[in-house]
Amino acid sequence: MKWLLTALTLLTADCVLAADWDVPARAGAISKTLAQAADGDTLRLRPGLYLENVVLDRPVILDGQGHATIDGQGNGSVITVTGTDITVTGVTVIGSGSSHETIDSGIKLTKTARAPQITDNVVLGNLYGIDIHGARNAYVAGNRIEGRLDHHVNARGNGVYVWNAPGAVVDGNDIRFGRDGIFVNSSRKNIFRNNLFRDLRFAVHYMYADDSEVSGNVSIGNDLGYAVMFSTRVRVVDNVSVNDREHGVMLNYTNRSEIRGNYVQNAQEKCTFLYNSHKNQFSDNWFEGCGIGIHFTAGSQKNRILGNAFVGNRTQVKFVSSKWHEWSEEGRGNYWSDNAAYDVNGDGIGDAPYRPNDSMDHVLWTQPAAKMLLGSPAVQLVRWSQAAFPALLPGGVIDSNPLMKPVRPDVSEKVPHDG
Repeated sequence: MKWLLTALTLLTADCVLAADWDVPARAGAISKTLAQAADGDTLRLRPGLYLENVVLDRPVILDGQGHATIDGQGNGSVITVTGTDITVTGVTVIGSGSSHETIDSGIKLTKTARAPQITDNVVLGNLYGIDIHGARNAYVAGNRIEGRLDHHVNARGNGVYVWNAPGAVVDGNDIRFGRDGIFVNSSRKNIFRNNLFRDLRFAVHYMYADDSEVSGNVSIGNDLGYAVMFSTRVRVVDNVSVNDREHGVMLNYTNRSEIRGNYVQNAQEKCTFLYNSHKNQFSDNWFEGCGIGIHFTAGSQKNRILGNAFVGNRTQVKFVSSKWHEWSEEGRGNYWSDNAAYDVNGDGIGDAPYRPNDSMDHVLWTQPAAKMLLGSPAVQLVRWSQAAFPALLPGGVIDSNPLMKPVRPDVSEKVPHDG
């Protein structure tokens, strides 16, 4: 009982001693107040403009209350967090420097920072928006981040840059312009969820980031939606990609990952692209209106493809192989909008296998000039012969249990319908 009373006394003393500081809007006021503040104090910024670079090295709350702006005036990072249990909220952050070498950012979380909370800020026109650079268990949520437009896309910084930051959670941010929405390099056990990405190169760009999750995000009109590279055991679930110019989802040297419940629509090139990626599971995704529904290359093997809907893609599958690869399990395959199938017994499964590609597809992939012959009687005869005698087909994908009806993922409710 004595130790409990002592703990309560210390806790009460800490609560009493924590102070609120009223920070006036003038140059250097935040740094001056920080020099006087104690651990656990709150700095409440008055409305106005603060011309300074701020370093937060102890447990404090920096609260802009939604109407304070900190301007770094083009020098380095505007706010740098180096300490433990620091919160930055309700602040507008502008005016970082322009050095990629030092990763000049609106808000930088360094490797000595622990459990920083960066919430409900507006981060505008900085080279990098928020740099989680080695900080552990960072929480970055509810921020609006807009990058710079005064450089070519590849010369801009990322909205959120994550490097070696285990436990980082990036949740519910609105990220626009700049280079990549979230760029992850050499990190693990991260969660990126419920973010909105627009007008970027990649929405999410993964490099060497194992055991992580990308979920519930929306990518609209970017060059590429979700690019997962050189990673293992990544969950890419319940995301939306609409009108992304290249691919909706791309796996490059990515293994043992789960791609489930995603909605990809109108990617100009490919809904999904796999390059040298193995033992992944694609299930219950919706791939619609793309140049290619799903493209396998560079020997991607042992991937499970089940319960997906391939709807109105110009080419449903591009997969060159001399062997047959089964895309169904336990009597359940995928839905194919161009499959003119029968279901006599009404069990929801087509009565005949579906083969998305024939030998003419293989010829056209290797010799694009042959497209001039597509309407010729010879080509039509070859295709009729293969349809009548499947043994003539060259190998590739076979779905022995094609679905008669598609199942739209729940995440499709996030798809904008107002154009």
